[in-house]
Amino acid sequence: MTRTASPRKPRASSQARIALILDAARALLREQGFNGLSIYSVAERAEIPPSSVYHFFASVPALLEALTADIHAAFRDCLLQPVAHAELQDWRDLSRVVEQRMLAIYARDSAARQLILAQHGLAEVVQADRQHDLELGRLMQALFERHFPLPQLPEDIDVFALAMELGDRVYARSVQLHGVITPRLAEEGMRVFDAYLGLYLPPALPKRRLPLS
Repeated sequence: MTRTASPRKPRASSQARIALILDAARALLREQGFNGLSIYSVAERAEIPPSSVYHFFASVPALLEALTADIHAAFRDCLLQPVAHAELQDWRDLSRVVEQRMLAIYARDSAARQLILAQHGLAEVVQADRQHDLELGRLMQALFERHFPLPQLPEDIDVFALAMELGDRVYARSVQLHGVITPRLAEEGMRVFDAYLGLYLPPALPKRRLPLS
């Protein structure tokens, strides 16, 4: 898989340039789709030389892989945000909080819909998305464990990552048909998410008296 940056943390000026490039790529995806995306179009939109884009991203797939990582950072952040423990009646309340936060990201970020939910056939992006999904699945499991004592889960299956991917298939269908995730299919995606988790989490899973710190 193409790597988009040095293992060392970029300097502040480099981080600002990378953010500028990713913002330009986002804008082009929103306005023109994948056909309007090239190193030169991104450079023109960002008002920087193409060599500056090539300095960080050797190709369009490498740029899209970095943008996918940036999108997943937003998903990761939503899983790290506090949840009102007292308002949870059962684990499905928590799943709804999580899914609604993720749906809000899809709603406001067309690049997220195009890269994660659209059928683009870009192997590098698909591979990066799957790797990030595993991380999100672990974070989601930790979030559920914080509020509910989970039963023993299979070790050979990433239950939470798979639940998320199954829900995304419904959202992808909505994007394919309508360009957005409609309220009706958003609800269906959440039902799919809950239905799969329900194979492993009992309906009456007790809530912790206090969330784990």
